Amino acid sequence: MLDSIVHLLPQTFRFLLAGLPPDVQASVEEIRVRESRPLEISWGDRYTFVGERGEMVTQETKAYKPTRQDCLTLLEMLTNHSLYTFEEELRRGYITIAGGHRVGLAGRTVLDQGHVKQIRDVSSFNIRIAREIQGVGQEVLPQLFDPLLRSIHHTLIISPPQHGKTTLIRDLARLISRGEWGVNNVSTAGKKVGVVDERSELAACVKGVPRFDLGPRTDVMDGCPKAEGMMMMIRSLSPDVLIVDEIGRPEDAIAIHEAVHTGIRVVATAHGADYEDVRRRPVLKQLLDEGVFTRYVILHRRKGELATHRVLDCQGKPLELYPVRKG
Repeated sequence: MLDSIVHLLPQTFRFLLAGLPPDVQASVEEIRVRESRPLEISWGDRYTFVGERGEMVTQETKAYKPTRQDCLTLLEMLTNHSLYTFEEELRRGYITIAGGHRVGLAGRTVLDQGHVKQIRDVSSFNIRIAREIQGVGQEVLPQLFDPLLRSIHHTLIISPPQHGKTTLIRDLARLISRGEWGVNNVSTAGKKVGVVDERSELAACVKGVPRFDLGPRTDVMDGCPKAEGMMMMIRSLSPDVLIVDEIGRPEDAIAIHEAVHTGIRVVATAHGADYEDVRRRPVLKQLLDEGVFTRYVILHRRKGELATHRVLDCQGKPLELYPVRKG
């Protein structure tokens, strides 16, 4: 998977990462660059530092430590030598680059009336490598199918970061759009799917055109704030199913209510360890208490090649536990 990101890295990092074992290169999920601190990669549930010859090391004293110039060059390459173009993303603390790869940033903030105006002196980068893994939704979608409405239940997918939420809903969009429900004796056609992709991770659009396969009947609102994008979709594109990543703000809840009350099915994700954890977040608690969602999917990451999806009903009670491919 490093092939999809390596051209955006300074030559020093390309050399170091090329020294990693092939199986590690193929499964790298994050590259963490911190000025004057060890270069780090993570894959699966593991992490390691990268040495000065590209070897994997556990001792930070033996790791390569990116310089100030490394960080400046990396930022220039990630923003295509145009920081101005990424001004809004830099204010939010992340940028999304071609291919749906998301780069988190940290450094010195500049405030304007108590709010972050921009980040200067960027000294930390978390490069998250996006993956398109088709088929990860095939085992969960049958549990989300609503036979009465012949569509998907209003669904909230819950997990901590890096447990596969985005990978799963990307594949669900593809399957729902194609009508591949995986339910015996059901021949329901594919639905019109609207995807609001605020961070350009779900579809990896380039000039508005998705680079990931989200299905033949899917429309994408790229780079648009979630709440505003949902309302635009509702008003202008008449989706049957609306898919959005990482909800949690009051305006998100308002837009979800609008979609639900117009007959649109909603699939969303939220950060949390489990159902009860999500209930501690005021906006999400309100949605749960109101019974907006009738299915919940809890993602659990485990070591090795298998993880589990736990599907809950409208009352938060388990339906079934079964293995799925790691995403």
